[in-house]
Amino acid sequence: MFQIHPLRREDFADLFMLDDEALRARRARRVVADAKPGFPCRVSLADADPGEELILVHYEHQPADTPFRASHAVYIRAAAEQADPAPGEVPQALRDRLLSLRAFDAEGMMIAADCAEGDAIEPAIERLLADPAASYLHAHFAKPGCYAARIERA
Repeated sequence: MFQIHPLRREDFADLFMLDDEALRARRARRVVADAKPGFPCRVSLADADPGEELILVHYEHQPADTPFRASHAVYIRAAAEQADPAPGEVPQALRDRLLSLRAFDAEGMMIAADCAEGDAIEPAIERLLADPAASYLHAHFAKPGCYAARIERA
């Protein structure tokens, strides 16, 4: 069994109070969704509806002091409610996309990787987490390559 962990809303709440100039100084931009799907929020793990405001921000999702340290852009919806998926639950924003899964050991070194369609992701997650050396997984939206969520054993 696995558990998907979204980003925490409180880590981004202050961004919505900043003007555009202050956002740019923090490597962020205010955007408005113009399609659905297309703007997957990493807090709610749901796609924004057209017309919804989001912040697109640079986020370091892999802070390990290894060659695999990594960051990318993520969307955060202004109206996002904190997602709390049940063990084994795959939120719709992940289900609707091709995902890249990356397994990391306790030191943050990548030890395996796989790709799967979101509507069939469970076997790939279970296979990667079956390796006792795997401490956690990162799911990425495969086409743009951006971080989606962290996955751990439940």
